[in-house]
Amino acid sequence: MVRALMLMVPLLLLTAPAWAQDDAPAVSAADAMFTADNIWMMVSTFLVFIMHLGFASVETGLTRAKNTVNILFKNTVIVAIGLLTYAAVGFNLMYPGGDYAGAWFGFAGFGISLPEGGDTLAYNGHFTYWTDFLFQGMFAATAATIVSGAVAERVKLGTFLLFSAIYVAVVYPIVGMWGWGGGWLAARGFHDFAGSTFVHSVGGWAALAGVLVLGPRLGKYSNGTIYPIMGHNLPLATAGMFFLWLGWFGFNGGSVLSADAATVSLVLVTTTLAAAAGLISSMAVSWIVQKKPDHTMILNGTLAGLVGITAGADCVTPMQSIIIGAVAGIIVVGAVIAIDRAKIDDPVGAISVHLVCGVWGTLAVGIWGEDYSLATQAIGVVVPGVVCFTVAFALFFVLKKTIGLRVPADEELRGLDLGEHGQEAYAGFQIF
Repeated sequence: MVRALMLMVPLLLLTAPAWAQDDAPAVSAADAMFTADNIWMMVSTFLVFIMHLGFASVETGLTRAKNTVNILFKNTVIVAIGLLTYAAVGFNLMYPGGDYAGAWFGFAGFGISLPEGGDTLAYNGHFTYWTDFLFQGMFAATAATIVSGAVAERVKLGTFLLFSAIYVAVVYPIVGMWGWGGGWLAARGFHDFAGSTFVHSVGGWAALAGVLVLGPRLGKYSNGTIYPIMGHNLPLATAGMFFLWLGWFGFNGGSVLSADAATVSLVLVTTTLAAAAGLISSMAVSWIVQKKPDHTMILNGTLAGLVGITAGADCVTPMQSIIIGAVAGIIVVGAVIAIDRAKIDDPVGAISVHLVCGVWGTLAVGIWGEDYSLATQAIGVVVPGVVCFTVAFALFFVLKKTIGLRVPADEELRGLDLGEHGQEAYAGFQIF
């Protein structure tokens, strides 16, 4: 259906009656395909944009009502921060051009502007320069959103936004350049189709660093006992999961970078089968381990399957994608439990979903991708991981020692909505 809609406009131009074409320029098959490719990339951009609503809903639903405004505020502002910093420096750090092929760093200058000659149609033969910027900019904002959930319910708003601006403006694009911008990982044959490493693990490493520097929420761990802090709105969290699943069709499908029918179709199939497999396997494992079916586990299991398949959605078979998604669903249940037992407080399971399953998905390419090396994939996990974690930890630590990272204890107990915003998400209702 989407393919048909994309081709409708150029097809109508090609088949229009003679009287309608008298004053119209001739439209070639190549022009029609370019239009179809560009439309698909724009549709994919819209789908990735919807993912921010998904992240906001999942994080809000899995945390307490008294912090709802704060969660929503962060997830709203992050989109703007990601787009503006990407326009200012990120895009040209991530895609500096052929002069930096095989390099560790490159920069094509501040701001965004048409390539030399000003012909957007010649940008890459499939879509315009502006479409490419917008699609890639949505990815940039996603990396910071991952961090938001992990540090929820106790981080200072201003400090978090400052961290996000620095991390998304500099760290995300430089690491992404190593693979997607033709840098040294690309030269080694590393493959991360849509971002298991360059988006999800980049965000996941920062989330882990933030949680370690920040510490757990008050009352989470006491006298050797783990006290569950339940989310307040599972319907909202469930809706968020489905928004994310929907958005992933653009996240992975758009990463084909054209409307090529065969590849887009394969990617959409492997993506959704992995999600389904992650859901079922996480349900089975959590039911066995916890003795009852845990709804939050299947939400994260679905997302784990999606993260796991993101690196290799274009180079594995549908049946292999089921295995990758199923393993991700199993891994995420174990990771959530293990991280909690280690007294690392991640309210929404962001580290388990995005970091742990991002690592798994990247390595899975080396296991099932015929043209890719497991050793190279492992290098692409370790080096970005060391850099991202080290820089994020240092940033959080410096911010903690200078402007402060955590809200005061009384504000945390009362809720960040009143403390940071002077607002309530559910005015007139008692909140917990």
